[in-house]
Amino acid sequence: MKYAFIKAHRLEFSIRAMCRVLRVHPSGFYAWLKSGLSNMVKRQRRLTGFIKQAWLESGCVYGYRKVHHDLLDMGENCAPNTVARLMQKCGLKAQIGYKRRSSKYGTKPSIVAANQLKQNFDVTTPDKVWVTDITYIKTQEGWLYLAVVIDLYSRRVVGWSMGARMQTSLALNALLMAVWRRKPKNKVIVHSDQGSQFTSKEWQSFLVVYNLEASMSRRGNCGACPRA
Repeated sequence: MKYAFIKAHRLEFSIRAMCRVLRVHPSGFYAWLKSGLSNMVKRQRRLTGFIKQAWLESGCVYGYRKVHHDLLDMGENCAPNTVARLMQKCGLKAQIGYKRRSSKYGTKPSIVAANQLKQNFDVTTPDKVWVTDITYIKTQEGWLYLAVVIDLYSRRVVGWSMGARMQTSLALNALLMAVWRRKPKNKVIVHSDQGSQFTSKEWQSFLVVYNLEASMSRRGNCGACPRA
C-alpha cells in the first residue's frame, strides 16, 4: 500500500509539472481526461479503419484516390484530402506501376447474398448464426491476416485462421475449423461483409457442401456482434 501511495504521489507530481510547462491548470487536464474522445476523433478513427481495410484488400497498392472511391461505395461521405491525410499518417502508400486487379473493377458481378441478420443480435440457441470477418496485425515481418468465426449466441470464437495473404483460403480455413469443432446438426447462417473472399465461388460452394447459408451486409461493414 505504501508503494502504491508513493507511485501515485510521483504521478501527481509529474502531471503538475507537465501542466506548468504547458501552462495548463491541472483541473482542466483532469476534466479533459474525463471528457473522452471528441466526435471528430471518433470519426477519424472510424475512417482510418475503413481506409486500412480498403488499402489491404487492394493488395497494398491503392492510392488515396482509389481508396476514396471505395469509401464512397461503402457509404462513407468524406473528402479525398481527408483520405490522403489519414493514409499519410498511417504510412499507407500507393504502389506505382501495378497491374489493376480485374476482380475489383471487372464487369463480372460478385455473388452477393441477402442480409438475413439485419442487425438482430438476439440469438437464442448456439450454432444458429455465425459471424465472420478478416482483420490484420502488423508484425516485424509484415502484415499478418487473421480470419475469425464467432458464434453469435455465445460470443465465442469457434474458428480461426492466420496467414501472410488475405485470400479466400484464409476465410475458408477458419470456417472449416468452426464446422469441424462445432459439428452443427442444423443449417447455420454465416454472416459476413461483401469482401471478395466471401463473394467468391469457392466460398459459396463450401457453404452448400456443409449445409451453411450465406448472409451479407454492405461491403466494409460486417455487422458483427456487439461486445459481450
